Amino acid sequence: MKDFFKFMFASLLGTLLTLLLLLFIFIGMVSALVSMADNEQVKLKTNTILTIKFDEPIVDRSNNNPLENFNFMSFKTENALGLNDILKNIEKAAADPNISGIYLDLSEMNVGLANLEEIRLKLLKFKESGKFILSYSEDYSQASYYLASLSNEIYVNPEGVVTFKGLSAQMAFIKNMLEKLEIEPQIIRGPNNKFKSAVEPLMYDKMSEANREQMQTLLNSVWGKLIGSISESRNISIAQLNLIADNLELATAEKALEFKFVDGLAYKDEILAKLRQKTGLAEKDDIESISIGKYTKAVVGEKNTSRNKIAVIYAIGEISSGEGSETSIGSESLSKEIRKAREDEKIKAIVFRVNSPGGSALASEIIRREVELAKNTKPFIVSMGDVAASGGYWISTNADYIFADENTITGSIGVFGVIPNMKGLFNNKLGITFDKVMTNKNSDYFGTMEPLSEYQLAKIQDDVVRIYDDFTGLVARTRNLRQLYVDSIGQGRVWAGSDAVKLGLVDKIGGIEDAIAYAAEKASLGTDFRTTELPEQKDPIQKIIEEMGGQTRVKATLKQQLGDYYGYVEYIEQVKGMTGIQARLPFQMIIE
Repeated sequence: MKDFFKFMFASLLGTLLTLLLLLFIFIGMVSALVSMADNEQVKLKTNTILTIKFDEPIVDRSNNNPLENFNFMSFKTENALGLNDILKNIEKAAADPNISGIYLDLSEMNVGLANLEEIRLKLLKFKESGKFILSYSEDYSQASYYLASLSNEIYVNPEGVVTFKGLSAQMAFIKNMLEKLEIEPQIIRGPNNKFKSAVEPLMYDKMSEANREQMQTLLNSVWGKLIGSISESRNISIAQLNLIADNLELATAEKALEFKFVDGLAYKDEILAKLRQKTGLAEKDDIESISIGKYTKAVVGEKNTSRNKIAVIYAIGEISSGEGSETSIGSESLSKEIRKAREDEKIKAIVFRVNSPGGSALASEIIRREVELAKNTKPFIVSMGDVAASGGYWISTNADYIFADENTITGSIGVFGVIPNMKGLFNNKLGITFDKVMTNKNSDYFGTMEPLSEYQLAKIQDDVVRIYDDFTGLVARTRNLRQLYVDSIGQGRVWAGSDAVKLGLVDKIGGIEDAIAYAAEKASLGTDFRTTELPEQKDPIQKIIEEMGGQTRVKATLKQQLGDYYGYVEYIEQVKGMTGIQARLPFQMIIE
């Protein structure tokens, strides 16, 4: 009886603690929701400084989901702005008489290279207003310094450094892990898709020569763009910049000052003093500043009420069949959005913002068909983000015009198939065996519990070759190129946006705002239009209800605990989903 009461009270205590924890989580989520629902207009005082930090990942579109960046450790939500609102806010600040300048706090940076380029160009436009930009960081990464280099003044902490060493690309290979688990990745590539290396991590323990070649070309293009812009902004020759990188010259803050990478060494209190000086404040006066996130609620000028609309449709993430989400593309849901925009008479043109490494070839074709139908009805312009490769390029081909940033990763015209053979894992590692009966010779086609027969492999090979021929034919037809030429620059090879323009895969270098301006021109709208973003985001309350399960909490916690290494978890998840024929970016890499 004594043990009974002991276990009963222990169980009751555990239940109460669990309920208490759930209560705290619920209160935190409600607080996040209330915070996001606060739409009160922000009123600025004169000589306000716009403070910009990029310590949260910058996606193409702001997310109104309070759980997406909810920190379950601190019960706070980090509302990361999307590129769309960042660009709008910088432009708004240039015209705002209450904003005297921008303070770039670049101690942390989490931005893709193409999005970084669009932000940099917008800040250069801001400088034309005559307002200042001052940058400060304890340590500059190469990406943060690239952004800072346009500033009127650049400062670094006296004990900090400016990392400047050139670019490297690191790829993860899991071949040896699969062998230990006795999983055989049955891989089918086109006979001439030597650059389609998405499957190489499953096959090799290092890069193939073809993959090494394309990676070197890609890095050279991106690095050339970075140092070209830095050279122009800081008046340092490209030859000297490369010499500084080769010799790791910027080992100390003093060296960064000596080589004219920064204008001074300063502690945070000294930076605040400089900001007071720039806004005409006394030594002990409080600085009026506003974060770029809060500045979204500031209204400058009159609200645009034009009846003419340009729809900006976001295609973000991997491509698969069915319904998608805000971080993945579903052929069914995205096709519906394109169709809705095509049939809406108030929408005069469509801008398709593509940021995708690809995915299912079939799902890509379903989306492409809707793009073709929309293009035949109204101007349809593509704006490529950080990545628009393979399936991401496939869904872009039928556009009237394609814009890409110089550092966009695009192309990857190629396909492959992966059918994992899990027999060894289940039989030898887990002790599980399988048996079967069939009505026909190949009823087990696409089965994963034993090897494919030679006949089945040949059938999949035929499909891969056929789909690759369809892909190159599609590009040739829509881009007015010869199919043999498309094959020569295809074969799964990726290109930087700057190279893609020269090759004819992209029409012009430019960001999303350039694409919108071009769409307005083609629709003969002048400036009489406003943009509307699709898909429409769900109400935050609805999202909380849908995501009350554990998956969102687990994902958020993993991101917080693993940091940069979370990308490897995502890659393994992608491998699990690689069944059937894929049009997918040929690598998972980290550029640093």
